[in-house]
Amino acid sequence: MHLRTHLRWHLRTKARAAACALALTLGLAGPAAATEPPASPASAPGDIVTSAPTSFHPLPGQPTRTKAWHITYRSTTARGAPDVVSGTVIVPQDGRTGPRPLITYAVGTVGLADHCAPSAGFPRGTTAEAGLIQLLTQRGWAVAVTDYEGLGTPGPHTYTVGRSEGHAVLDAARAALRLPGTGLAPDSPVGIMGYSQGGQAAGWAAELHDSYAPELDVKGTAAGGVPADLLAAAAYNDGRIGAGLILMGSIGQDAAYPELDLASYLNDKGRAKVAFLREHCVAAATVAGLFTRISDVTVRNPLQQPDWQRVLHSSDLGTHAPDRPVRLYHGTKDELVPYDSAALLRAAWCAKGTTVDWRPLPQGGHGSSVIAEAVPAANWLADRFAGKPAAGTC
Repeated sequence: MHLRTHLRWHLRTKARAAACALALTLGLAGPAAATEPPASPASAPGDIVTSAPTSFHPLPGQPTRTKAWHITYRSTTARGAPDVVSGTVIVPQDGRTGPRPLITYAVGTVGLADHCAPSAGFPRGTTAEAGLIQLLTQRGWAVAVTDYEGLGTPGPHTYTVGRSEGHAVLDAARAALRLPGTGLAPDSPVGIMGYSQGGQAAGWAAELHDSYAPELDVKGTAAGGVPADLLAAAAYNDGRIGAGLILMGSIGQDAAYPELDLASYLNDKGRAKVAFLREHCVAAATVAGLFTRISDVTVRNPLQQPDWQRVLHSSDLGTHAPDRPVRLYHGTKDELVPYDSAALLRAAWCAKGTTVDWRPLPQGGHGSSVIAEAVPAANWLADRFAGKPAAGTC
């Protein structure tokens, strides 16, 4: 079977499995094994709080030659406060004894409920991007997958809050390197990878690396489908199929900045939709056909208010140059994340001196582009791990 055909089949199958998993209760979302206390109290970003054996299955029951741990680890909120985030560390069992590269992987939108977290789906084979992650472990790379702030841990998920996501991605790498039994070394080479929400998170991790986690030996970042400007993305989706994502993003921003007071802007329909989104995963939210316009769920548009605009702009990418090369890719026909915003991000990073390998994907949609770039983006990271110089297209 051709690789792209296989991946399309795989992701469609994953989506169906994910929809079935919505019926599972929150109590079944975590790994079954008891957690192990850390050797010492977690006091710094990336420190392990708990760890427990888990399993990684791209499809239900599909065996893999990997060993996996569910972890909770210290990270930092968008406002600089300490928090605890969950995630998964996956290491190939391929006989390799020396250090291996580590990918800190940021998944795309899964939903707001804890049972939607990647770590909840890996043991059951219902995490949508597990097939793409398997392509990385088959190369012999270890992978750390963050659940992000508030997804799988107490508190609401800060969906689309860029700084929080970037911290979680970098601290997942730190945690993986500190986790006993992985075979990873403190100086193991690190790659950052993500698409859609994960592309935003990967972009933020790339921008924060030099100030927040400079000890990590990051070799490069592969980021695709990046929502680099949330206000532009909201305007693009108002009245379109992705309108529900605007409300999800508003819930996430309100979680990080409660003074925004989202509830005061909602009508009865909006309050019902918020309650629904907080309890379901993105597959159910999409199928539900929630609404098409912001005005359908609000008494006034919060995104037109100065405080909301200020907060949303604080998640803009392009204000700081990543200190390592970036492969940036985006479908020219992306129906959810505007192509123009990604092109402007490329220009901003180039102007600041970052080496950017820009890959516009002609006629590519949001879903097809992640499949089209799964292997080329990984090949690009492999070249960075091999020490080959990155060629920019600025």
